[in-house]
Amino acid sequence: MSMIEIHRNVPTLIVPGLHGSGCAHWQSWWQAVVPDAQRVEQDEWSVPDLDAWTDRLLGEVDRQARPVWLVAHSFGCLTAVNAISQLANRKKHNIAGAFLVAAADPERFGLDQRLPLQPLPVPTALVVSSNDPWLSENKALWMAERWGAEIFPIGHAGHVNTAAGFGPWIEGLVFFRDFVRRTTGREVRAHRDEPRAGVVSIAGRPSRGDHQARAG
Repeated sequence: MSMIEIHRNVPTLIVPGLHGSGCAHWQSWWQAVVPDAQRVEQDEWSVPDLDAWTDRLLGEVDRQARPVWLVAHSFGCLTAVNAISQLANRKKHNIAGAFLVAAADPERFGLDQRLPLQPLPVPTALVVSSNDPWLSENKALWMAERWGAEIFPIGHAGHVNTAAGFGPWIEGLVFFRDFVRRTTGREVRAHRDEPRAGVVSIAGRPSRGDHQARAG
């Protein structure tokens, strides 16, 4: 299998959603292959508590020696956005950017009024699935516009989780690499046999059709 080399000048925090992204999830794979990537651990993975999750994330961010990139999924995206908005008034903060994948709909958790509706102060990307059971494509695009996020549309990809076939998600890692390079100028190198960005072809992933709606 092709592997993408991420240099150590791109510190990364993995921010899972509900149920914590199990060992077969693409976030767990990224944590294993991205040098120095760390996972933000929550006390109660089954309880989507925005305040508690945000406090834990901010604590991890403050412990980092250098600004970090947040790679978030599902409810973790809402946590990341909330954390970034709380840091916006600081003269200096420790978040370099955010790569958000398949954000959950804030309305499903009663959080529509809690999250910012203005551009975030760091480079932000939102990966959007056209048939995500946790967030409609139209609302995802609307949220991306409000947050000033670059949109990465990936077609019928369910919730971009294990149930949708996303284990070792190499294409997503390519998207992340390219987004970091374009927005910060940091060089992130890939091996010669990497797949081309934009080609969504994932081993073990269903090619089309409906996917299960589990949020993990």
